[in-house]
Amino acid sequence: MARENDERQQSNDEQQPLLGSHSDAGEGGDSRDTRALISFTDEDKENPRQWTRVHKMTNVFIIALMSILSPLASSMFTPGIEQIAESLETNTQTVIGCTTGFVIMLGVGPLILAPLSETFGRRIVYLVCFTIFTLLQIPSALAPNIATLIAMRTLSGLFGSVGIANGGGTISDMFPPKQRAGIFGWYLLGPLLGPTLGPLFGGIIVQRLDWRWIFWVLTIVCAANTIAGYIFLKETFAPVLLQRRKQRLENEENTWNKYRLENEDDRPFWRKLASSLARPPRILFQPIVLTMSTYQALIFGTTYSIYTNMQPIYQGEYGFNTEQVGLLYLGPGLGFLAAVWFLVPRIDTVYNRLTEKNGGKARPEFRLPLANIGAILIPISLFWFAWTVEYHMHWIASISATFFYGLGQVMILNTTQNYYIDSFEKYAASAIAAGALFRSLIGGVVPLLAPAMFDKLGYGWGVSVFGFLSVAIAPAPIVLYYYGQRIREAFTIEL
Repeated sequence: MARENDERQQSNDEQQPLLGSHSDAGEGGDSRDTRALISFTDEDKENPRQWTRVHKMTNVFIIALMSILSPLASSMFTPGIEQIAESLETNTQTVIGCTTGFVIMLGVGPLILAPLSETFGRRIVYLVCFTIFTLLQIPSALAPNIATLIAMRTLSGLFGSVGIANGGGTISDMFPPKQRAGIFGWYLLGPLLGPTLGPLFGGIIVQRLDWRWIFWVLTIVCAANTIAGYIFLKETFAPVLLQRRKQRLENEENTWNKYRLENEDDRPFWRKLASSLARPPRILFQPIVLTMSTYQALIFGTTYSIYTNMQPIYQGEYGFNTEQVGLLYLGPGLGFLAAVWFLVPRIDTVYNRLTEKNGGKARPEFRLPLANIGAILIPISLFWFAWTVEYHMHWIASISATFFYGLGQVMILNTTQNYYIDSFEKYAASAIAAGALFRSLIGGVVPLLAPAMFDKLGYGWGVSVFGFLSVAIAPAPIVLYYYGQRIREAFTIEL
């Protein structure tokens, strides 16, 4: 009991500097309110943080699959860009627009879906959105022209973003801060591995079947995951679970307004919904969130620019076929796995040690020290990749660089996402959505501009542009580690 109280106090200490009280919300903690308070008690079996590990990990597994399938769909068709252009009688630049629409909506979607999950609960939003995402793969497979394909892909990005939008919130619901980073590391493999594995599987399908089979395969796999969600996925959002308990008790006792919830929001539904939808943009403009979201945006813009040009690089420069190009994406993929296996668990280790040294008082900045690994590896690997390609060195030299790029990606994204979760625990989904918007907009638009830049500058200086930008922003984690608390105290947010 004492340990749980410590964890609860630690959670409050974490989010207090960034979250202010909401003056419009109902006064659930008013001492004059004589209604009985409903809350999760110690060892309460309905409390998601008290579930068995099997129960928790089942939820994590299902949402991780959702979060890997939608980003996988974002890049799975890239090996077939030329085949799609020929089939639909258009040019490759227009086909790349399918990625742009999809990736941008991966960022816009969470702005809507994350607040909805904090209003209606996580489960219903997951199931409705992923069902629609699954069904949208069918018209994509049957698309008679490029306009239809772009439209269906754009809508798919909106509904497919649900795993990215709410996964961090779901993990926050189930795991206390000191256990969170390791679990979140495996979940975050989805948004990272998806764009990486997509071209690998897409290359095999395009080479052996036809580009339309990419979407038929997605339909089958997504349908299986959706069915598993309907069967096994459970609600984790505490306010929704407690509201259900309140309604159940009042129905059983045939009473009304006998019970209350802590910090209960008595505003009309439309005001609560409007407030929820406004939450992510307000969080985005908190200086620390804006800074680290810019870092994520640079990484995603760089990643998609390289991924969409892997085919021209390795087919044109090295003579690889479509299937072989797909296999090259294993370079960053192995980097992701190595980081999650060896480095990500150390985020919790460092966090807990720094908390202990700080007299047991946690700070969100304690997530940031290992971000410096990524801050160093990303620019080094980009310059390495740029000039080994430019000078036509053996393909192993350039692909080796992508392994370390993958390591760096994971460390920046993982530490940043954990920072958001720790700072905005109750509204973690909205905080992550704020960051996802910015990174997806950049990740969607920059690849459209990258081919022209590579044509003009060559791959050496072209990729080096991203390297120089990563050098410029590299000091952000260490600066925020030392000065983040002052900034947070100066820019609290009323939610």
